[in-house]
Amino acid sequence: MHTPQNRALRAITAVAGVSLALSACGSTAEGEESATSEADKSSRLAVSYANGIAVLDAESLEVVEEFETEEFVRLNPIGDGRNLTVTTIKGFQVLDTRTPELTDLLFPADTGGHVVHHGDKTVLFADGSGETTIFETGALGDADKLPETTTWTAPEAHHGVSIVLEDGTLLTTVGTEESRSGAIALEAKGGGFEQVAANDACPGIHGEGTAAGEAVVFGCEDGALLYRDGAFEKLQAPDEYGRMGNAYVSETSPLIVGDYNTDPDAEGYLLDTVTLIDTEKSTLKPVALPEGVEYTFRDVARGPEDLAYILATDGSIHVLDPATGKVTDEFPVVKPWEGPAEWQDPHPAIKVSGDLAYVTEPAANTVHAVDLTSGEITASVELDKQPNEIAIG
Repeated sequence: MHTPQNRALRAITAVAGVSLALSACGSTAEGEESATSEADKSSRLAVSYANGIAVLDAESLEVVEEFETEEFVRLNPIGDGRNLTVTTIKGFQVLDTRTPELTDLLFPADTGGHVVHHGDKTVLFADGSGETTIFETGALGDADKLPETTTWTAPEAHHGVSIVLEDGTLLTTVGTEESRSGAIALEAKGGGFEQVAANDACPGIHGEGTAAGEAVVFGCEDGALLYRDGAFEKLQAPDEYGRMGNAYVSETSPLIVGDYNTDPDAEGYLLDTVTLIDTEKSTLKPVALPEGVEYTFRDVARGPEDLAYILATDGSIHVLDPATGKVTDEFPVVKPWEGPAEWQDPHPAIKVSGDLAYVTEPAANTVHAVDLTSGEITASVELDKQPNEIAIG
């Protein structure tokens, strides 16, 4: 592995057998937003592996720095083009990819879960307490202390997610430890929040994504829940059990791509169908992928021309047009692979910045950069450890 000569390992407390309940769900950053500009040559990405994180240069993929961590952590961008959250058993720890430094800044959280950035706000959700923490996305910078935050706590703790719209409206899920039922919209008022809209017709609500015009979609076990222009609307799946749990979006497109599962008892995590949602027409349609094209929650991203890019088990990135549901191209990138036994097990993942896709290949301990306009692999690096999660700073 390429390693700087003066590399220093900074350690946080290692916890053997760390609980895998760190947001035990099928998404690292629900509502994955496609980048709308080319990756900055000075930008960085982070890759997690067992007991550590490597920070890579986004252009050359050379390893800039490494840090020791707990056995399993999650990575999510804060949205400022610089900082990431590292979800540990203590909460959301800040990783500055520019310095780079795994800082001492920590947003405490009981079982940290989803991280969502939209507009100028970043929102953290703690599954163990039901607490939503809101702060200005650009407030961290070179700060040596946490930014000011606003919090709201759900009546009951659950595996949830929250997002703040540009007018200050807080959208957040409703549920208990045993089940989840829907979402509410809250308006900031008098130092607190007041409910202005609600919908309880979204069993198993999970994940979110924001499309053009601030149309927000949450996944349900029988379709999706759409919030637009101050009101909720249920989009019913054609199957009795038709679960969407993750939304892959572009804020310049009204079309949302989601995952789709019709078997609640399915073994493994591979899927062969996607959900296509038109937020302007309020339509939801499952579309089967070509034979042999299967993926997991880590394998879909939006990219150039608002298209969807699916990293499938055949080793190729398949280009999906959300307007037609057709696969229009494919680029071989990694060797064929099998689905994970558990959701948190290392398996290929894709993240996009501008025209570049970053793809992990755990079987080869490798990370690749792929030009999505040509399918060319522009850089690759072999790591000493097996890559797991990946996030762009």
